[in-house]
Amino acid sequence: MAVDLTPRQPAKAYGGEGGAYYEWSPAELPMLGVASIGAAKLSLAAGGMSLPSYSDSAKVAYVLQGKGTCGIVLPEGTKEKVVGVKEGDALALPFGVVTWWHNTPGSATELVVLFLGDTSKGHRPGQFTNFQLTGASGIFTGFSTEFVGRAWDLKQDDAAKLVSSQPASGIVKLSAGQKLPEPVAEDRKDMALNCLEAKLDVDIPKGGRVVVLNTANLPLVKEVGLGADLVRIDAHSMCSPGFSCDSAYQVTYIVRGSGRVQVVGPEGKRVLETRIEGGSLFIVPRFHVVSKIADASGMEWFSIITTPNPIFSHLAGKTSVWKAISPEVLEASFNTTPEMEKLFRSKRLDSEIFFAPN
Repeated sequence: MAVDLTPRQPAKAYGGEGGAYYEWSPAELPMLGVASIGAAKLSLAAGGMSLPSYSDSAKVAYVLQGKGTCGIVLPEGTKEKVVGVKEGDALALPFGVVTWWHNTPGSATELVVLFLGDTSKGHRPGQFTNFQLTGASGIFTGFSTEFVGRAWDLKQDDAAKLVSSQPASGIVKLSAGQKLPEPVAEDRKDMALNCLEAKLDVDIPKGGRVVVLNTANLPLVKEVGLGADLVRIDAHSMCSPGFSCDSAYQVTYIVRGSGRVQVVGPEGKRVLETRIEGGSLFIVPRFHVVSKIADASGMEWFSIITTPNPIFSHLAGKTSVWKAISPEVLEASFNTTPEMEKLFRSKRLDSEIFFAPN
């Protein structure tokens, strides 16, 4: 039975004055469950704070909009890292990491963060389960005051007061004048990479640009077990048909712009053909071939690939497999003439991955 690959928008899970948390559900996007991938988005208003929590899944976080602060405590870490974040930043968050997020008071824009990750070891395939440390749904609200008091060496009355003093769940808006730690410049090292400022891995004039996250430029990617990339293509440009060579799923979030996408699977069947636009998410199954063409606005997307150092094979352009295959094999494969083979091989000699409009 074919799985519906239609791109989807997220639904609000919870939130309030400080912001909201949105998530994609496997019930709406079945490929999330098939691929054991989770996808969610955090949006914080000015002064909003996402309370400290950890997840059942390793993730990559990507800042879609705004700037603010992320607090990170690594497993067995003895000191919190306080990282200043801004649009274009990617962070790898391994299992067991405790994080909090904060949007600067007085900010003119919301701080919006995308989370994509592996849920294969989680409670619900295709959906993150977040464990809040404090608040109405916090971990310690489930323990008796005796246990909380013993754990923190507090009198039971004090323990009960401490645990119940935060009535909000997940996201709060800080009071005027309430301070949080300032970002520490050296805490960014090996924790965040700005994809809008990083060295380009691919740069095709009037075609597109790519920055790849891997173990070389963001070491924690290895612990997360995911690779990622940010791709920007210009107006009416095409991304070459290609597929992942290493049995990986590709999860794509359209950051901005719009265009068309086609995905082809086994037996030459087109399994997806649709328009895509900012805010939508879709998943390309393993070994399926995908290609995109941007509208006049161009298109930008952020993807994770379920391997830390992904390898792709392209079927058009100067690096395509057809350029490596001998003329005789190509003629026989297409059942065509030597003249047509020469015409075919003479095309796309200078283009790689992205094709600008003629």
